[in-house]
Amino acid sequence: MTTRMTACIAICIVACTGTSIVAEETIYVPGRSDVVQFEAFAADFFQSHCVDCHDGDDGEAGVSLSDLGPVDSTNATLWQTVWTQVKIGEMPPADASDVGVVERLRFTDAVAQQLDVVMRPVGGFAAPDDPGKGNYVDHRLLFDRLPEGIELRPTSTPARLWRLTPDEHLTRLNDLINGEPEHDPDRPGMRAYGDAVPTNHGGELKLYFGVDRIIQWQGGTVAYATAVKSAPAVLSHPRDHGLKNYPHLVSVNGAEATQILSLAEDVLRYMADGPRSIANDYQITDSPRSIADKMKGDLRGLPTSLVYSTRRERPRTPVEDFVADEDADDALLEQTVAYLFEALTFRPPVASEIETYAGIVRDSIKTLGHREGAVSGLSAIFLDRDALFRPELVETGTPDAYGRVPMRDWELALAVNHAFRYVRPDDDLVDAVDDGRMRTVADVREQVRRILSDDSIGKPRVLQFFRDYFDYDRGGYVCKDNRALTTAGVDNRAARHYTAMFYASASMDRLVESILADDRDVLKRLLTTDEAVVAPMETTYYGRLRTEAEQKASRKKTAEQLAAMGKVDPKDKAAVAQRRRISQTNHRIEPLLVDGEPVFARVGRRSFGRGSLKPERTMTTLPHDQRRGILTHPAWLISHSDAMDNHAIRRGRWVRERLLGGAIADVPITVDAMLPDEPDQTLRQRMRVTREDYCWTCHRKMDPLGLPFEMYNHAGVYRTVELDQPVNAGGEIIDSGVAELDGPVNDALDLIDRIADSRRAEEVFVRHAFRFWMGRNETIHDRPVLRQAHRAYREGGGSFNAMLESLLTSDAFRFRIREGG
Repeated sequence: MTTRMTACIAICIVACTGTSIVAEETIYVPGRSDVVQFEAFAADFFQSHCVDCHDGDDGEAGVSLSDLGPVDSTNATLWQTVWTQVKIGEMPPADASDVGVVERLRFTDAVAQQLDVVMRPVGGFAAPDDPGKGNYVDHRLLFDRLPEGIELRPTSTPARLWRLTPDEHLTRLNDLINGEPEHDPDRPGMRAYGDAVPTNHGGELKLYFGVDRIIQWQGGTVAYATAVKSAPAVLSHPRDHGLKNYPHLVSVNGAEATQILSLAEDVLRYMADGPRSIANDYQITDSPRSIADKMKGDLRGLPTSLVYSTRRERPRTPVEDFVADEDADDALLEQTVAYLFEALTFRPPVASEIETYAGIVRDSIKTLGHREGAVSGLSAIFLDRDALFRPELVETGTPDAYGRVPMRDWELALAVNHAFRYVRPDDDLVDAVDDGRMRTVADVREQVRRILSDDSIGKPRVLQFFRDYFDYDRGGYVCKDNRALTTAGVDNRAARHYTAMFYASASMDRLVESILADDRDVLKRLLTTDEAVVAPMETTYYGRLRTEAEQKASRKKTAEQLAAMGKVDPKDKAAVAQRRRISQTNHRIEPLLVDGEPVFARVGRRSFGRGSLKPERTMTTLPHDQRRGILTHPAWLISHSDAMDNHAIRRGRWVRERLLGGAIADVPITVDAMLPDEPDQTLRQRMRVTREDYCWTCHRKMDPLGLPFEMYNHAGVYRTVELDQPVNAGGEIIDSGVAELDGPVNDALDLIDRIADSRRAEEVFVRHAFRFWMGRNETIHDRPVLRQAHRAYREGGGSFNAMLESLLTSDAFRFRIREGG
């Protein structure tokens, strides 16, 4: 070790701790806030594990620790790299040095705490809380035998405000102005009350006004969607892959607050006047023929192209009564405030809250007059903290010996409600709060079991977990090159591809729900099922890419069929339609032959008017030698592709992180992460650049897991050839953490079969479920919660409900620690 390096380490130690060296404790509590023991092992850590490779100006991978110095703002980036590499076990490499588990924990905890201090002006050191870095916690410490020297503390979650997601916010507002059909057990999958507001044709999330009362329109569905008054989602939210709903990631800024007020006024006017707030009086009729003289011409996309029913779909509310009555008394005002407050916050207001908002309305009426003042004043409730956030602040209650306070009453009830749905708690849950039965773990278990067993209760949060976990709903947002789509064999006319992708997401939702309804071996069945829910426009994507010889034979057959038909009488509609079908034969792809039971499914986009009441999809069986489970469905494959080609790296990273629990460091900013543009080369051939020494350390964890999916093209179509060469779909599982899993695989089906049978995949699945429902990354202290949830899953025969019940009755879900606690 050089003198220069020794001096730097000594400076670092003193700067980090400000204390003298003391003997290392035999017991360590992971993540504790003090770093007084850091100096006792820091110098030895660097000397034993780092100097040989990273001393001087020619350190390996271009990283030199000679001038590292103390943790401060000038070298925080390098310290973050050190933290990452040591945390995920990349450094020191196993063949160079053996680092003890406790030693690694102590070092990374201390570095993280120092980084958090020096980075406080920019929000602190966020990596440990990043949803994409949850796997940085060593899987073995959570599920294998805990090494000696580690002491766990009872788990809890920090007190916090959990902001509504955009779809959750719009669902609350939608409930104020639009009626939704009740759940029909005979039509599972059809949209019903409690479901999240779906996107429109273009994948936009919007609130639409009066869709439950529209009975006629002019123009196609797209023109109709343009004509309906709508408002985009106001609250921002990440749209990337993976888990997104972490409380610390989102807030509400001034611009959003201004937009919320504007939207609130529109909602209140509709609540008061119904369609008359957005349409002419003549458009509100039960007899569209009576206004035929006013509905002439090209009205497509215009508000005047819509006809609204006179029938009231929603019960009269105090808002309607108060806005209409200029002589309304204080009793009606307070009733209106209480009604709107509870509709927006999901809990009844206390007396002080009623008086505050009633006062705002009175002042507003004095300034603007009754009608405008009522609308403006009531709008303030839309900005109430609890209308935009769900509080978990445990402001009352006595902390236990570890500073933990249990949530209770409304906070606990709303947490349970939020675990499943986006609409207000039902009567049973409200009664439980009123009766003092939302305080104990037994109370939570009773409500969780009740909700899980009641098919009439919508559970969009459960479905959202599977969307976030598998990322199968991103296909409509992957911008595809039109020429590449044509080459892939699918139809790109009039944006049909993107429409098909939103249909595919809804089809996948229905498949997930059908497996959840059975609730056995849920993860394995999702990964290996030979069933699929398929809409007519999806059959091409589930098809097989023909070889050149097969395409030539298909063209010949079509020509012969058309010649045999001869000329067709234009008046013979059946013959014209048949000739059109034959002439439009897709020669590139042999489509999936769909045969099975018709099923209802949620629409792939916003359901306007009455929506479809017919089963539009089919539950069918896929060819066993071509498809196996969600990862081989076009929705997932296209969600993990790019504009022109497959994305083997992204697919491999998904498998590594979501099924094997591995961790991948961020791409260094110095790396040009681009594959060569070589159209005459296969993706596997172009990915040779990732095998360079500097890249392969990380890519060896991803590429061999993603390349087996080359048996499908970037449109998700099964293929046996690529660029007139047999497809090479071979790959390998490397360093999975389970010796029996490691080894070569023939293709994606082989890869999936091997992992789906593993205990490891189940454990990683539980980890992601924990993150989704707790809104944070797991720590070592959550080990008992995770192990119990996995035990519940296995003992329940692969029961997702049993696992979820375990998580929602855990200390991590129920207990909070106040700031500074």
